[in-house]
Amino acid sequence: MTSVNPVFEVAIKGEPQPDTPHESLLFVDDEPNILSALRRLFRPLGYRIFIAENAAAGLEIISNEKIDLVISDMRMPEMDGAQFLEQVRLKSPDTIRILLTGYADIKSTIAAINKGQIYRYIAKPWEDSDITLTVRHALERKYLKCEKERLEALTKRQNAELKDINASLEEKVQARTEEVRQTMGFLEVAHEKLKKSFFTSIRVFANLMELREGSMAGHSRRVADLAHKLAVRLGMGESEAQEVMIAALLHDIGQIGLPDSLLHKPFSKLTGEERVIVVKHPLVGQTALMALEQLNGAAKLIRWHHERFDGMGFPDGLAGQDIPLGARVLAVVNDYDSAQLGHLMNRRLNAQDALVFIKEGSMKRYDPEVVNAFLDMLGSNDDRTVVQEVALRPVALKDGMVLSRDLIGKNGMLLLAKDYVLDDKLIIQLRNYERAEGQPVHIFVYRKE
Repeated sequence: MTSVNPVFEVAIKGEPQPDTPHESLLFVDDEPNILSALRRLFRPLGYRIFIAENAAAGLEIISNEKIDLVISDMRMPEMDGAQFLEQVRLKSPDTIRILLTGYADIKSTIAAINKGQIYRYIAKPWEDSDITLTVRHALERKYLKCEKERLEALTKRQNAELKDINASLEEKVQARTEEVRQTMGFLEVAHEKLKKSFFTSIRVFANLMELREGSMAGHSRRVADLAHKLAVRLGMGESEAQEVMIAALLHDIGQIGLPDSLLHKPFSKLTGEERVIVVKHPLVGQTALMALEQLNGAAKLIRWHHERFDGMGFPDGLAGQDIPLGARVLAVVNDYDSAQLGHLMNRRLNAQDALVFIKEGSMKRYDPEVVNAFLDMLGSNDDRTVVQEVALRPVALKDGMVLSRDLIGKNGMLLLAKDYVLDDKLIIQLRNYERAEGQPVHIFVYRKE
C-alpha cells in the first residue's frame, strides 16, 4: 500500500506555501504518469495536492485529511472508481467527487453516478483548461452552498432573537430587521451566483461532449438558444423554458457511448442493427441524469425528444399531445440544426431548405402549432434585440462587468458562458490566458448606459 505522508510531501516539496490554507485535492489513479500529469497541472494553482496509487491509499488519506475534492480513475485493480467514490461519499459526504473515465465505460459511469453520487465525470484524455475549470466551478459551488447554509442559519438565529425582543424597543427591532434584510440580500446574491455557476457548468459539460463529435461543435448551444426562445414564444413559463434549454444542452448525452462510426453517419443511412443501437440513446441520456434531482424534468424531455407527432418515433411511440410540449419544441429545433449539419440525411441543407424540411414534417414528425411558431419566430424581427455591447481586451476589463456573449477558445471550447459576472480574480486569469495565446483576445461585455 502506498504510504500517505510521503506522497503528500512529494507533492508539495520545494514549493512556497501560502499564508492561508487552500483547498485540498486528492488524485487517485493506478497509473503514475496520470498522477504526475494532474499534479503538474494543478500544483501552480495554489491547491494542496494529495496523490494515491490505489483506492485503499486514497481512503486512508480521506480518513486523515480534510479533502475538498477527489478525482478518481474508473478502472483500478481491487476497487474500481465507482466503488471507491461510494466509500468516499460514506466517509466524507462533503468531499466533491469527480470520475475520470473512458468513453467505453458508460455502464460503469452510471454505476458511479448512482452509488458515488459524483459531481461530474470527465472523459480521458482531458483538456487541461476543461478539467481545471471544472474543478474551480465545483469548489466555487461547494463554497456557495456552505455560505448559503451559513447565512440561512444566521437568518434563523436572528429571527429567533427578534421574537425575544421587547415590543417597546422599537429602535432595536428596526436595527435587527435591517440586519435580516441585508442577510436576505446576501442570500439572494449567493443563490443567483450558484444558479449561474450551475448553468455554466452544464454549458461546459455540453461543450465537452461535442469535442468528440467534430462537426457537431456548437450544435447544443445553438439548439438551446433557439429552443429557449421558442418555448417563451409558445407561452411557457421561465422555469419551464429553462428546463427546455437545459434539456437542449444535454440532449445528446446518451450518445457518449456510441462508436465513432455511428456518430457521424446520417440516420437515413444507418442499417437496421445500427438503428437499434442509436435509438437507445434517449433512454441512456435520461438514465445518466437520473441521480440529479434538479435535472429530472430535463431528463424526461431528453427521453422523448425523438418522439414523432404521428406516433412513429422512439423510444415510447408517444403521439400528439401525449408528448410534453418541451420535447415537441426540442424535436423541431434539434432537427432544424441537425439537417444543416448533414446529420439527418446524406447531405447538408442550407437554412432555407432546413425550414422547408421542418414545414413538410408538420403533422407527421412535428406538432403543427410548434412548427408555425418556429417559422414565425425565424421570419420575424421581434426576437432580434440589438445587444448594447462592447469588445474589450482583458487589460480593460473591470470587476462587475457582465459577458454579453459566450467566450469560446480557439478549439471551440466554452471558457465562460454569456451573462457571467467578472471579478478581479477571473480578470487576472483572462489576462494570463491572452499572454499564453500570444495574440489579442477580445471579450464582449454589456455596455453600460
